[in-house]
Amino acid sequence: MKSVSELRVQVFADGADKASMLDLYRQPYIKGFTTNPTLMRKAGITDYERFALDILQHIPDRPISFEVFADDEPEMERQARKIARWANNVYVKIPVTNTRSEPMYDLIRRLGADGIQVNATALLALDQVRHVAKALQGGAPSYISVFAGRVADTGRDPIPLMKSALELMAPEPNCQLVWASPRELLNIFQADEIGCHIITVTSDVLKKVSLVGKDLHEFSLETVRMFHDDAAHSGYTLELTPEERLIGSLRS
Repeated sequence: MKSVSELRVQVFADGADKASMLDLYRQPYIKGFTTNPTLMRKAGITDYERFALDILQHIPDRPISFEVFADDEPEMERQARKIARWANNVYVKIPVTNTRSEPMYDLIRRLGADGIQVNATALLALDQVRHVAKALQGGAPSYISVFAGRVADTGRDPIPLMKSALELMAPEPNCQLVWASPRELLNIFQADEIGCHIITVTSDVLKKVSLVGKDLHEFSLETVRMFHDDAAHSGYTLELTPEERLIGSLRS
């Protein structure tokens, strides 16, 4: 079984905790980073620009995606152009629509045509992939992030959708498909198998990388020991009934 570092798919760390990001930066198999406002809020970030500029000082040579947070197109564009100026390794995340379900295809087209590296995000449907790929045609190197994990949350198998997305994007060599919101380590290998270019992975999932290829009998034994130790440390008991005491005394 291949290790994660031997796979073709590029693994990007998804998060906004500075210490975790810098720790992962030291891992050669981490090829880039992504963030979003939800992750930044969870990490306690209060000054968006200050955080981003600080991280870029520490990570100057791998792609990092930062997302706009406005909801109207003119302000989204202003933010996107400002974010893009922060560093050459920045990709600007543009949601596929705003909160009123208005597509951002024209904005994505303008930014890409002006040389801004776009990460079109929050896509879940193939028609969205088709429109975004067309919008990015001939533009700067860009990513199309399809939230395969959220597709799976609806009970749908995301693999056929991701394969179709790759086919739709094939004529656009400047675009790479991102398998976003994975739910388990297996998704990295699934993304690699279908030829997906990038997968974004949270630190919680990346903690399981050491388990890749682990002997299943050994893992089974470790699981049994975990259950036993937790029960012992909890001090659980099941009192003997009078009948059980009687049977025990007869046996002795």
